[in-house]
Amino acid sequence: MSQVLAFDDAAATAGRTVVTGAGFGVTASESVVVKLCEGRPAPVEVRVDMMPSLAMEAGKVGAALAGTMLAGLPGVEGGRRYGGRRYRDGRLAPARLAGDAQELTLPDGSGVTTVGMPLGELLAAQRASGAPSVLSASSEMPSSLMVRVLLPIAGALLAIGPLRDFAIRRLAAVKFPARPQPREHSWGHAWVRWADGEVREGWLRVGEAQSFTGAVPAEVARRLLAGEGKPGAHFPAALFGPSLAEACGGEYLA
Repeated sequence: MSQVLAFDDAAATAGRTVVTGAGFGVTASESVVVKLCEGRPAPVEVRVDMMPSLAMEAGKVGAALAGTMLAGLPGVEGGRRYGGRRYRDGRLAPARLAGDAQELTLPDGSGVTTVGMPLGELLAAQRASGAPSVLSASSEMPSSLMVRVLLPIAGALLAIGPLRDFAIRRLAAVKFPARPQPREHSWGHAWVRWADGEVREGWLRVGEAQSFTGAVPAEVARRLLAGEGKPGAHFPAALFGPSLAEACGGEYLA
């Protein structure tokens, strides 16, 4: 996503519009940030959490997903290939992968734990808010003590090319069973703090995460064809505002 955003000036000069992150995670959490920050100065601190609920058909992991999961962050500033990221003082900086655990009570009363994970939501939340301190987290990253202990060891091994290729091949061949949707709703969440001490917290409630991921690019394409976009490289909610998520079936909760 950072590479796509680097084409902003070139896309604007050419009169083209490029949208990245048009799926559940980025759009859900970024939309809440845009909603909370409307009409306000830039905050000093932001945390976003994405909590998808999706059904899965039985199948194999496959080479594309396995490669994405094990490739790390080669060439991304702010830290090691197999390390976390966050924004400090407005710049990407190292962060503990699967750190900053937080137990959240969802608006429906259920609980979920999220941990720090360097996702596209991190870039989107920082651009949408202008905050110098930003952290992105997910419920999809294991948060146990054993996982936190093993992650640095796994990162050191995956940094060795032949071992990484072997691991990708093995993971690609893994078969998984069908799984029903674990919760009725998927959630995007943002917590925002301003310099004057004001804090705002908000949620976006959507249905099955994969369905939302299909609806977002379709709605983005419809709006672009209707001439509602502007040239450059953008994240979805920064370009179209909070109404984008609502048009895709999302509902904001304060």
